[in-house]
Amino acid sequence: MEAPTQTPTPAPARPALGSLTMLWRFARRYPARIAAALLALILSSGATLAIPNGFRLVIDKGFMGGGDIGRWFEYLLLIVIVLAVASAFRFYFVSWLGERVVADIRSATQANLLQQAPRFFEDNRPSEIASRMTADTAIVEQVVGSTVSVALRNMVTGLGGLIYLFALAPKLAGLLLLGIPVILLALVSLGRQVRKYSRASQDRLADIGSTTAEVLGAMKIVQAFGQEAREAARFDATVERGFATARQRIRLRALMTALAFTLVFGSITGVMWLGAIDVAAGRLSGGSIAAFVLTGGLVAGAFGSLSESWGDLLRGAGAASRLHELMNARAEIVPPARPQPLVEGVEGVRLTFDNVHFHYPTRPDQAALNGVTLDVQPGETVAVVGPSGAGKSTLIQLALRFYDPDSGSVRLNGVALPDASPAQLRGMMAIVPQDSIIFAASARDNLRYGRWNATDADIWAAARAANAEAFLRALPDGLDTYLGEGGARLSGGQRQRVSIARALLRDAPLLLLDEATSALDAESERLVQDALGRLMRHRTTIVIAHRLATIRAADRIVVLDEGQIVEQGNHTSLVAQGGLYARLANLQFQDIAAV
Repeated sequence: MEAPTQTPTPAPARPALGSLTMLWRFARRYPARIAAALLALILSSGATLAIPNGFRLVIDKGFMGGGDIGRWFEYLLLIVIVLAVASAFRFYFVSWLGERVVADIRSATQANLLQQAPRFFEDNRPSEIASRMTADTAIVEQVVGSTVSVALRNMVTGLGGLIYLFALAPKLAGLLLLGIPVILLALVSLGRQVRKYSRASQDRLADIGSTTAEVLGAMKIVQAFGQEAREAARFDATVERGFATARQRIRLRALMTALAFTLVFGSITGVMWLGAIDVAAGRLSGGSIAAFVLTGGLVAGAFGSLSESWGDLLRGAGAASRLHELMNARAEIVPPARPQPLVEGVEGVRLTFDNVHFHYPTRPDQAALNGVTLDVQPGETVAVVGPSGAGKSTLIQLALRFYDPDSGSVRLNGVALPDASPAQLRGMMAIVPQDSIIFAASARDNLRYGRWNATDADIWAAARAANAEAFLRALPDGLDTYLGEGGARLSGGQRQRVSIARALLRDAPLLLLDEATSALDAESERLVQDALGRLMRHRTTIVIAHRLATIRAADRIVVLDEGQIVEQGNHTSLVAQGGLYARLANLQFQDIAAV
């Protein structure tokens, strides 16, 4: 089933090119480069406009005037050299600005995304965000590194050319000028529609990237269930939607270009006709009409090309607005203005849930926690069990302050979590999740993610305690071995032991174990349980577990059902009560006995 495309809350409507102001905010950090680019642009445009005057001098003073014709050709050659050098410098500086602005935008966007709470990524698919960070920034790079420069050059050339045309033949230039408002009106009118389709085209491109990432990431499931043909058809449908939108945008841009060139060159042709009559009547020299024709062609080309530049700028504005939404998305979980310090007690930390009610934003009609009160004492190991969907993992999500409760409070050592710095709060916790996250990096970098300044001696000590040393030393390059995307070079049990070693390096007083052994075989589970036993010593620990055999030795077992605590006690007392825990234990231990 195809997931609907979801995007961040749209920003207020902006003028057609209003989103490009964001690009200017980044570009103006480099005033020297901008000044150099503008200087080169002015020189290149000036040299371009000087070429018709050079031909006028060659004709009037060289051919017609009987003077030294070589002198005027040398003048013309000098103009060409200036044009070539200035164009090269313009290309370098504007391309540098384009690359630099895109790099800054990507960094700023990623920095803001790293501050977002998990809810943001529930509403906005990471694969679509990745598309924005690549496809949209590529368009922005084109706009900053090429389109803006070309548009400015055409404007300078067009306006400068008009001034020169008035100097040569005011009457003809005035007639030519009458057509410009008509051209601009047509461009602005069609431009609004182009901008709408440009943004829609980028959305469809993001869908293509998202679908590609989703299917390729689940290729084993796709092939195992024989869904290759259906996924190919689904991808084709996504591509076709993108093509249909792009086709609408292309049609409008083609119409803009045709209309602009027709109006511009039609005006030029009519004016040249009148100019030819003036030359025949002796009111204009041959050199002047030649210069007027060449300059008129340059002006026509400049204003005609503005239609294409306008379309590119509108497309860039659409891409910039999408990036602007990501860059300016407000984080829901923010540190308070004056955070209260979290101080670890002599015996450890205490975690308290006081009448907590919570609904996930994506499931507002279903309570994940409904009036939960739980007091985890310093150094205590509390196991949380219950059916799937009972709210077990939600306790960890709230403890890490990935979400805030709808009502009630969560406290660490008496400090309400919203009153503390999220960074300091999470610095006092270490988590071993059910699905181990292994980055596409070296074994060393994955291990020291818990404490980045850890030495190799610290890393090996943690690996030894996590029963991971043997397989890590057997890797081809030891700690320098690249583990592949998602830890593809490791087994499930090995990945989990890397997670435990990472948590050991963290050396935090509060340990959160979320189904840390649920997906392991018996041998891997034994090794992981042995490592967890060392990790849990002298720490306050919350253990989320489905396998009851792994938590029988917990100081306290809390049973959750439908978001409420229904039982508490140790294994023996809970079995004796004959309630939900007893039924779960009876089922699991019967299965074990049957095996």
